[in-house]
Amino acid sequence: MKNYTIAVLGSHSALDVCRGAKDLGFKTLVIVQKGRDKTYSKYYKSDGDLGIVDEVIELEKFSDILKSEIQKELIKRNCIFIPHRSFEVYINDYNAIEKKFKVPMFGNKFLLKAEERGIKPNQYDLLNKANIRYPGQFSDPKKIDRLCIVKVLEKTRGFERAFFFAESFEEYKVGVAHGLGLGKFTEAQIKEAVIEEFIVGVQVNFNFFYSPVSKRLELIGTDTRRQTNIEGLTKLPSNYEEELIKKVGIKYEEAGHIAVTVLESLLEDAFVMGERFVEASQELFKPGVIGPFGLQTMITAGPPKKEIIVFDVSPRMPGSPGIFATPYSGYLYGQNISMGKRVAMEIKEAIEKGELEKVLT
Repeated sequence: MKNYTIAVLGSHSALDVCRGAKDLGFKTLVIVQKGRDKTYSKYYKSDGDLGIVDEVIELEKFSDILKSEIQKELIKRNCIFIPHRSFEVYINDYNAIEKKFKVPMFGNKFLLKAEERGIKPNQYDLLNKANIRYPGQFSDPKKIDRLCIVKVLEKTRGFERAFFFAESFEEYKVGVAHGLGLGKFTEAQIKEAVIEEFIVGVQVNFNFFYSPVSKRLELIGTDTRRQTNIEGLTKLPSNYEEELIKKVGIKYEEAGHIAVTVLESLLEDAFVMGERFVEASQELFKPGVIGPFGLQTMITAGPPKKEIIVFDVSPRMPGSPGIFATPYSGYLYGQNISMGKRVAMEIKEAIEKGELEKVLT
């Protein structure tokens, strides 16, 4: 395995990727942005028996990874690149990822864009093809007839979303005027917003791994999110909560994750969803899912029974290394494994079987 280097952008889940790669005997390389390097170049740098990052390449900005001289360096080191959400965000050009990024990539680079709702086909097309239920949507705000959450990209950070709630067209107009007045989003962005039925339930992310080598779907772990500022707002006394929401608004920004388990009675339904998703991806985004993907869900109450409703899809590495702490991979392998390790296991098996082309694009 020392003939190969596992490379990753220095953000999101890079440490998870590197730990798994080191455990399987690979060299590791992290591409960092100037001013954001110490986590990888100092605190987790390999040093004898400690650390997991063997080499660091520093760039002025993350998007410089597309430069030919940087790609040549990665190819010279026989790198296999692992994409994650930050890679998508900082490149901010799926056409460039698909056509200009020449470093062998673990996973299906053509599936990454399905995460974006404004691209066709997208995650909703996948979910429809897979016959997986997701929240109802309103293309016409005048038809809003229940509590909805309006998801609109932020003006200043195009990768983050602003949110507001509306139960009618009148409330929608108030939310739009408020957001525009505060400069949260633009007129153009509100036209591209998703108006989605608000589902009341418990949030659980099902983090799957599909192996093209063994043709097996695995549930590696489950988690839920820690989000700011919604968590802080909901902990306030109600008489302060309403006034503060008017002043600062509601945000659902990721701050971390919590490992969480689910009832065993829900697992079969979750696996069926995962299997359908894999099959749909193979039809719409050939060659389909390779490796990790997540179905972010709400579990609703009965009767007649609890139901899993998918509200978001992550067709790449999850951002939650804490899924290692859930028991589902351990039930299969006899020991809990992280998603980073499972990725490295798949690459190693593919190399040993001479089937590396099955897991790379």
